[in-house]
Amino acid sequence: MKKACRKDKIFYEGSECPICKSNQPASSWQGRLYILDKEKSTISKKIGIALEGEYAIKVR
Repeated sequence: MKKACRKDKIFYEGSECPICKSNQPASSWQGRLYILDKEKSTISKKIGIALEGEYAIKVR
């Protein structure tokens, strides 16, 4: 099952976030954002996304 990181908002599988190495996923989230090419995406530049992947829009 995929989890969303509270800090980076990236979805991940496994025990820790691939960006910040946190092991405390968000309990709830809303919306999904898919970044396929971070260099060409204006959204990824605007919100500071570090890796391509699937992100939650809002986490709690």
